Amino acid sequence: MAEVEAVSRAASPSSGKPYGLARVCRVWRVSRATVYRHRLPPRTHPPRRQGPVGPMADAVLADAIRAILSGCPFHGEGYRKVWARLRMGGVRTSKRRVLRLMGEHGLLAWRKRSFAPRRHHHPRPGGHHVGHRSNHDVDRGGTSRRVRRRGSPQRRVHRHPRRAPGDFALRNAEATRFEALEPIRQGVRRCFGTFGKQIAEGLAVRHDHGSQYMSDAFQKELAFLSIESSPAFVRAPEGNGCAERFIRTLKENLLWVQTFDTVKQLRQALIEFRDAYNAIWLIERHGFRPPAAVRAEQLPPAALAA
Repeated sequence: MAEVEAVSRAASPSSGKPYGLARVCRVWRVSRATVYRHRLPPRTHPPRRQGPVGPMADAVLADAIRAILSGCPFHGEGYRKVWARLRMGGVRTSKRRVLRLMGEHGLLAWRKRSFAPRRHHHPRPGGHHVGHRSNHDVDRGGTSRRVRRRGSPQRRVHRHPRRAPGDFALRNAEATRFEALEPIRQGVRRCFGTFGKQIAEGLAVRHDHGSQYMSDAFQKELAFLSIESSPAFVRAPEGNGCAERFIRTLKENLLWVQTFDTVKQLRQALIEFRDAYNAIWLIERHGFRPPAAVRAEQLPPAALAA
């Protein structure tokens, strides 16, 4: 940029007047904003938003953010959920300030702009789920986790709003059509209090085109419970995006950070994770409320008492 400024101050041989910065930038195809930015002295501190900082100093707010992260049982929560948990604790601030402080102190779970530090875990990148889901949809999905002695896939099912009523761990490498029904049965008993014909009328199960889900045994069980079968489109995994996002959360917070010696330990860990997820995990589209709180508002008082 020094050459641009030197040429702009040089005088034209014909007119004797300086070329000017605007003319030189236009001919050389250089942005004038870039030249002006290079004129500024180097910054010793990261840029800050103009305006009042607030009643809490940055150092105190950073300590409050660290307390939120250390007290939360989940890994990888971003600045939005940290901001929401601060508001629940009576600390009112802005999302942009929380983002800035987490970036400056290396508390971000992923890279944001020029903030290089990140927390210890490494979440997998994922796409955005586009589309509206009903409050009566259930996503059906599964994942696997090996214990030290044998392979142990586990299947999870959750009810909108992204709730986890059932879980199941297996000893074999593949789940059969009968084993794939176990989380459905657990979820029905947990949500409706019993298991019987047409007990879950009004619900729909979203699943892929796996052989377990398309089998007669699985489909007949759904028909017995009056649950509508809603298979996702072929070669469109985003149609089952809610279940896939839940499985990613399960892996990042349990399966990738803990090791299990037996299937019994895995099952117990799944039960504990299910209870913590339903009671603590915040969902942004529901106003940063946990699934249990949203479900409590949707159910009538009689169902809650039962």
